[in-house]
Amino acid sequence: MLNLLYFSFLFLNLNKKVIISQYIEKTPKIDGFIEESWLTGDSTGGFVQSSPYEKSPPSDETVVYLRQDRDNLYVAFRCWTKNIKPVNRLSSNDDAVMIYLDPFAIKTTAYCFVVYISGLYEDGWILDDGRLFDTSWNGVWDYAVKVYDDRYEVEIKIPFKSIRYKKGLSEWGINFQRYISANQESDYWTEVLQKEGMLVSKFGTLKNINPQAMGYYFEVYPEGFLRRDRDTIETDTKFSGSLNLKWDLTPQTTLNATAFPDFAQIESDPFTLNLTQYETYLNERRPFFLEGADIFRMSDFGQGAGFFKPLRIFYSRRIGKSINSEVVRIIGGLKLTSKSERLNYGLFGAYTDRIMHNDTLIEPARGFGVLRAKYKVLSASDLGVLFSGTAVNSDTYNYAIGFDGAYRSGPNQFIIQTAMSDKSEKRGWAFSSGYFGFIKNFLTMASTGVIYDSFDVGDVGYVPWVGIKELTIFSGPFLQYQKGALSTLWFGSGFSLFQEPGEKNDWSKSGFLIFNPKFRNNWGCSIVLRGGMYHEANTDYLSRGMNLSIWGNSPRCDFWFGGNINYSYNYRRDFLAFQANTYHGFYWPIIPRVSLEVNSNFWVEWDTTNTIIAVWPMATPRIDFTITPRMKFGIFNEAVFTMPETRVKDMEFLTNRFGFLFTYNFKPKSWLYIALNDYRTNQNGSLRLQNQVGAVKVKYLVYF
Repeated sequence: MLNLLYFSFLFLNLNKKVIISQYIEKTPKIDGFIEESWLTGDSTGGFVQSSPYEKSPPSDETVVYLRQDRDNLYVAFRCWTKNIKPVNRLSSNDDAVMIYLDPFAIKTTAYCFVVYISGLYEDGWILDDGRLFDTSWNGVWDYAVKVYDDRYEVEIKIPFKSIRYKKGLSEWGINFQRYISANQESDYWTEVLQKEGMLVSKFGTLKNINPQAMGYYFEVYPEGFLRRDRDTIETDTKFSGSLNLKWDLTPQTTLNATAFPDFAQIESDPFTLNLTQYETYLNERRPFFLEGADIFRMSDFGQGAGFFKPLRIFYSRRIGKSINSEVVRIIGGLKLTSKSERLNYGLFGAYTDRIMHNDTLIEPARGFGVLRAKYKVLSASDLGVLFSGTAVNSDTYNYAIGFDGAYRSGPNQFIIQTAMSDKSEKRGWAFSSGYFGFIKNFLTMASTGVIYDSFDVGDVGYVPWVGIKELTIFSGPFLQYQKGALSTLWFGSGFSLFQEPGEKNDWSKSGFLIFNPKFRNNWGCSIVLRGGMYHEANTDYLSRGMNLSIWGNSPRCDFWFGGNINYSYNYRRDFLAFQANTYHGFYWPIIPRVSLEVNSNFWVEWDTTNTIIAVWPMATPRIDFTITPRMKFGIFNEAVFTMPETRVKDMEFLTNRFGFLFTYNFKPKSWLYIALNDYRTNQNGSLRLQNQVGAVKVKYLVYF
């Protein structure tokens, strides 16, 4: 048996792709032309399709070259275009190349660098072994692209000072990707299966890597704001500034600090009509809180995993929140994060100012603190602890501590987490667990959770379903097709048992059916039918509903459509009736440099006699103009209407928000922002100004 295990391990490692980093004295010129010096060292090819035809040869050949000197890693792509003409229109649907680096060899987290043939670029983190893509990281690196008759070439320079890495580690995880827009083809250096997605744990190996960058990597961001606020009473023009610092204390550890930050360039949260008893969750949009946010969270299954409710005992939107349209001022924040081969940890602290109205205290000054530690076990799994808290004084506080574990093996994942809270001596407990995985060709998802009535993280976290108990499980065959129009098909069934908050003895029971086909051309749909006996708001009733999603992606246009209709309790009007929500949208690069995106929603309410009593339409068109790959501006307008019953002639504006944002990335991590937000509400039949904010912001990197 031992011999069998040894030879299995040896076989797996022999089949793992390897590229060797060659040290060079002469620095290559980053100009989009692969000169002779690139051709003398190691290179690699042999890319394999992941989509549309899994495990098939790529449509065109790709060759990657890799070099290093004391301070930088150099990567070059030669992408042949003999069979398919590349798409170049300055949009996110252009041909592109990607490099993924795991400089700690931890097999769960990686840097991502993306270069489009048009010259646009992106960077970020790959998290949870490939299940999440985090764009909050913004690195200092250089690249160049040049297009030829039969190919295009991309050269990339990544300073070792701009990334974290384990000192002394000579082998990193690495992968390369090429995207061919015309046929929506994704080719990878290491094989990527469609049902798994790209897993960091299955990266190839970069050998003989030896960073020798010396000294400290220190960034200073002085920011200046010229801001004009106008409301119904007065106009106020003011100049202010803030300071942001970033210091890589070691290749693994980074300190970030901010003083008096201003987030005037951030767009407002979109309007949503909430008919449930739960608070609306708002995504984080502010740069200081986005960067490194992956460390300060409990484990999750990634995007689209709606079957699982994670215990978010830290919710960054509690810091600098809005109260009666007035934003709580953030005085300062400090964040320390560290990543290593086994242990990741983070410390976070912030302090917010008070709000006074006519000598009345509306919101007291608060301190916030968060501590997170996560330890890697096995190949791609981890165990963690998270502490979060806020305090006004010794009598007014809200603390929580949570423990979590995530087991990952290929596409399979199991999560378990528990937390305890204390809000001014009111103590409570919560538990949540979930599973996503394949047993042969059967895909199964399951979750369970218990949130005790006394559990409360309302001042520091987001766990609004206090008092709920639930169990959900569904499963069904997942089929893959190597040929034909259909790529994958999943159909399953399941059930859910849950007890709503405030209900002590009565349980709700629901069954559902799921049908989810995905097509070779990147179109797909999902249909969920649901029904069962519910008990909520002291009412027993037969609940039923349907969810529908349809989407399509192509080189010329992306579209999405969907919604749900349910017979359930309307907490806004306090009665039982039908309610529906639909969403629609498309993204269209009209011409090179100009794209149009439109998002719209319709909320529909019925009364107890099944008569429509209100419709709430919302539309948000947005036009983006890309002047150069580093300079663009966008214009959007969010219009929300209200319509009694179905009387279109009586439809009127509810709110209107207009926004303009110009951005210019004039140097690495240095930006000029010009922003305008104009917000109006309906008063006596006409739109009246509520708030108008104009801001000019300069963010300049001083780089040591």
